[in-house]
Amino acid sequence: MASLKKLAGHTLWYGLSNIGARLLNYVLTPLVTYVLHTKKGQAEFGEYSMFLSAISFLNVVYSYGMETGYFRFSSNGSDKRKLFQTAFGSILVSTIVFSAVLFGFRQYFADYLKLGNHPEYIIWCIGVVAIDALSIIPFARLRQEERPRKYAFTKVAGIFVNILLTIFFIYYSPVYVLSHPTSAYTQWYHQYTGPGFLILSLLAQAAVTFLLLYKEWGSFRFQFDGDLWKKIIVYASPMIIIGLGGMVNETFDRIMLGRMFVGTDEAAKQAVGIYSGNYKIAIFITLFVQAFKMSAEPFFFSQSGDKNAPKTYARVLKWFVITLCVAFLFSSLYLDIWKHFNPESYWSGLGVVPILLAANIALGIYYNLSVWYKITDRMRMGIYITLMGATITLIINYAFIPRFGMYACAWATLAAYGTMMVVSYILGQKYFPVPYARKKLMNYMVVMFLLYFVQQGIGHFTENLIIRLLSATFLMLLFLRLVAEVEKKELVGMPVIGKYLK
Repeated sequence: MASLKKLAGHTLWYGLSNIGARLLNYVLTPLVTYVLHTKKGQAEFGEYSMFLSAISFLNVVYSYGMETGYFRFSSNGSDKRKLFQTAFGSILVSTIVFSAVLFGFRQYFADYLKLGNHPEYIIWCIGVVAIDALSIIPFARLRQEERPRKYAFTKVAGIFVNILLTIFFIYYSPVYVLSHPTSAYTQWYHQYTGPGFLILSLLAQAAVTFLLLYKEWGSFRFQFDGDLWKKIIVYASPMIIIGLGGMVNETFDRIMLGRMFVGTDEAAKQAVGIYSGNYKIAIFITLFVQAFKMSAEPFFFSQSGDKNAPKTYARVLKWFVITLCVAFLFSSLYLDIWKHFNPESYWSGLGVVPILLAANIALGIYYNLSVWYKITDRMRMGIYITLMGATITLIINYAFIPRFGMYACAWATLAAYGTMMVVSYILGQKYFPVPYARKKLMNYMVVMFLLYFVQQGIGHFTENLIIRLLSATFLMLLFLRLVAEVEKKELVGMPVIGKYLK
């Protein structure tokens, strides 16, 4: 129980930082989409979303699994100072090399993304990725040293900078340039478009975040341990493929949608913008999955030597799934509210939200199940599973985007994550058996989907918002009541909640 409380506490802090940061960032979505509600605006938002997808891919290449390697070797008795110097030094050198190569091909990438007039956007993106890469090991050091408060502060501070600059560029600047048509700022401002200013905001966020981590990287001296580096690379190199495969599943659909959508280039970018705007509504599950992933990785490694580790992992998954079910219902039952985070011109893509929510449940369970190949040093199996998911994503998107557009992207995501979840469970039970409460977890998810479909049925019979919200609340309370009854014995022993159930 103590170890679970520790994991819950760290998940809370990482969750607060990531949920806080993502929610602050999420505030930008309605701010931006309501400004960019025209067809041209949707196209610009789609363009920016494709930039974010490209940045996500590059983040994996720049980090090449060094973060996971850092956690693995910090838990096996390695000299932590030597480990940090080696890992950070490796990232520093590789970042310089990768950035120099990408800089040389900046015009090619600009032309591929149909931004031939703005190759500087590519340079700014390289800057974002490079600075983010240099922050990876300092952030990992905070997690390894169990300092979630500093982690949370740094993350949220960077997001605040992003928000302030976005508001400045998107809201204040257009008013200013109209009233000061001959100013130097006006001349500079007219050289760029909305996506460019959003990327500049990201660049400032990355820079401020890195500076706030100075105490974590300021002690760096280039003292490179070649033997240790080779061991880290051998262990972590599969994470490059795993990470790239994961990015294919997570973000490549927007790039494919922009390239394969049947229609004009402008219509394709609009489709990407609408899909990306609705993707944001699935944020509640995504946030919790990411927060859990950050706290769980060092936790799983630290618990791996305990004889009761399998039982601990099983309990973690049970409560994780229950939390995801609540997040799914909170998002899907109250979709009549969440849809207003985007202007009405984006509502044509609301149908993808429940599909993406279900996909993220599968992804969260997969992250939980994947502990088996990390602690048993079978990273190659993780590669195979991830590549299988990426293949499913590419095949479904390639075959069905021309006909079904963004819905093909959503179903491809669900199919990929669902398959990865099932395969990981089967292989995990072979190589590292864990007594997961499989039937109970499946029952929870079946009830969750039944309640969602009941709400959908009610929505078909009435458009009255009050009735729909009341039914959503009733169904949500019904699920919580079910959990309280089934898990009462365990809940009674928990702080705060327990005294209300005794």
